[in-house]
Amino acid sequence: MVKIITISREFGSGGRTIGREVAKRLGIPCYDKELIEKIADETGYAKSFIEEEGEHAPNSHKLAYMFMGRGLDGLSNADHIWMAEKKVIEELADKESCVIVGRCADYILKDRTDCLNVFVYADTKFKAERIVKLYGESHLNPEKRLADKDKKRKLNYKYFTEREWGRYNNYHMSLDSGFLGINQAVEMIVNAAGGTK
Repeated sequence: MVKIITISREFGSGGRTIGREVAKRLGIPCYDKELIEKIADETGYAKSFIEEEGEHAPNSHKLAYMFMGRGLDGLSNADHIWMAEKKVIEELADKESCVIVGRCADYILKDRTDCLNVFVYADTKFKAERIVKLYGESHLNPEKRLADKDKKRKLNYKYFTEREWGRYNNYHMSLDSGFLGINQAVEMIVNAAGGTK
C-alpha cells in the first residue's frame, strides 16, 4: 500500500500544484515550502538560503560543487543542508502519510516499498506560459529561466544522488502535465496511490 508520494518536477510543469491537489484529494499533508522551515530549524540557516541552495546547484556549471567552501568538518553548507533534508524527509515518511515535493525525496526514500515516486514534466511552451502567468516577467526570457533552473536542479540531484534527474527508471510514473492537464495528472496519481491514508 502506498503511504508516501514524492513529486519531482521540471520548473513550470505544475508539479507543486499537482502535489498539493493530490494531498488535498487524499486528505494527507503536503510538504513543499513546509520542508524549508523544518530544515531551517534543523540547520540554523535562513529559510531563503535553504529555498535556493537545497534544491539547486550554486551555478549551472557542471563543476559547480567542486569549488565550494568547506568547514573544518570538510563539509560545505550544501552538504549540511542535504543531511538535514534527508533527516527531515525520513522522519516525515516514518511518521505519516504525506506528499513530498522535490528535495530529492524520491532518492532519499528509494528503498521504501510504500512510496510512489512521480516525475512531472511538460513541453517548453506550456512551462514558459505557466511561469510568466504565475511569477511574472523577468529580465531573462522564460525559456532561459526554465533552462537555468532545471540545469541547477539536475546538477544538484546528480551531486547528491549519483543518478540522472528526470530519468524514467528513477520513478514509478512520469507524467506530461502539458499534454494531460493538471487535473488529469492529479487523477492518475490518486488512482495509482490506491486510496493512500
